[in-house]
Amino acid sequence: MKPSLQLRIGQQLTLTPQLKLAIRLLTLSTLELQSELAQAVETNPMLEWDDAPAADDYSSAESSSLEQPKEEQGSEREESEAGKDEDYREASEFELPEYSASRRNDDNDDDHGDGRYAEVEDLAQHLLWQLHLTNLSPRDRAIAHAIVEALNEDGYLLESDDSLIAAVAPEHRVGADEVAAVRHYVQQLDPVGVASRDLRECLTVQLQQLHADDAQALALRIVATHLEFLARHDRARLARDLAVTEAELDSATALIRGLSPKPGAQFSSVATEHVVPDVYVYKRHGKWDVGLNPGAAPKLRVNDHYASLLRRCGRDEGTALKGQLQEARWLLKSLQQRDQTVLKVAKVIVERQAGFFERGPEAMKPMVLREVAEEIGMHESTVSRVTTRKYLHSLRGTLEFKYFFSSHVATRDGGEASSTAIQAMIKKLIEEEPPQKPLSDSSLADLLKRRGILVARRTVAKYREAMRIPSSNERVRSG
Repeated sequence: MKPSLQLRIGQQLTLTPQLKLAIRLLTLSTLELQSELAQAVETNPMLEWDDAPAADDYSSAESSSLEQPKEEQGSEREESEAGKDEDYREASEFELPEYSASRRNDDNDDDHGDGRYAEVEDLAQHLLWQLHLTNLSPRDRAIAHAIVEALNEDGYLLESDDSLIAAVAPEHRVGADEVAAVRHYVQQLDPVGVASRDLRECLTVQLQQLHADDAQALALRIVATHLEFLARHDRARLARDLAVTEAELDSATALIRGLSPKPGAQFSSVATEHVVPDVYVYKRHGKWDVGLNPGAAPKLRVNDHYASLLRRCGRDEGTALKGQLQEARWLLKSLQQRDQTVLKVAKVIVERQAGFFERGPEAMKPMVLREVAEEIGMHESTVSRVTTRKYLHSLRGTLEFKYFFSSHVATRDGGEASSTAIQAMIKKLIEEEPPQKPLSDSSLADLLKRRGILVARRTVAKYREAMRIPSSNERVRSG
């Protein structure tokens, strides 16, 4: 075939750089947005923080502050701060916490005293610190280090003795009996029970630390021979096989329930993630309203000094700075669009879920992304981006936007009930059930039908498992 040229006409959707920037900012959480803006200010000289005075205002601001008496300065500052928060404080029924990102530099001096910034000690560090305070021999210390390094997140030792011996072999030749002796020593460290092979051994080690009495002896027997019946709450089988009374069984099971099945779980190397709400929900004149969190993200502006210098440049001068100026303007416009979109979606959520803010989760209405997208005139994908990692603060707590979206279940009168509301009803029914006779999934479905909600037993089971609530057999408790 000979090469030839062909002309074709077609349409293709192309994302402009501005649109790509707007979409990327929309998917960021508030904390990620703060980091993104800080990086933008560092890399783009055309951007600056909005709380900093403009270049032309430095001299005038200094002179006016020097000429003005301190008493007037203080009164004007108080009036400006009061006016800034007037809308929120008058409309809200509760004090809004301050989540100001502009305070980040002022709080740096106290970072070391705040638990949020402290380094989280993991299980290995905690155990090694204790080992360094002991008088173990070099051989035993090497074995103990190998054991600690082999523990999983729950504190269990899954490595075999041969693996531990091989880990110590380059420096010391040890036997299985030495490994067992050191492992027993590590099990007595805090938290007690670490380095156990299985749950039975872990609970046994913890029970052996308790005061020796009849309840402790019975608890050791239960863990050694009847742990599976305890897990199934089969009290009749336990009392019959062990030949004990109900009171004795209660005392022993109470000891076992006070133990830690995962002793290493209390130590985590993952720091707590702090959530900054994007919007506040408050009540104004008897109606629920929404407002953006003014301190969620720092405000930016174009550097007027550099922009004025660029205006004096010729057409071929300052090309790089002109490109950065255009990027700065795109960023500011995208931030404005992001705030407007978040506020639109939040207003629709609060308007449709007003019952939730009044009465709680049981009043939640079914709502899907398509309904919100149609109301604000945007695509479902845009609404999905807005509802991801965006948070709303109200009297009911700080909740993610996605929390308010759920499917629906038909009711007897032809209406619809939110799956979130049904889960709240199921949870409330289980909390109010008799301890000795918990409600089965069929009983829960019957109770919901009496309230006009047509839901099958398997649906109740699915919602119960989603809330991590055990079955009725596992919920049996003594009265």
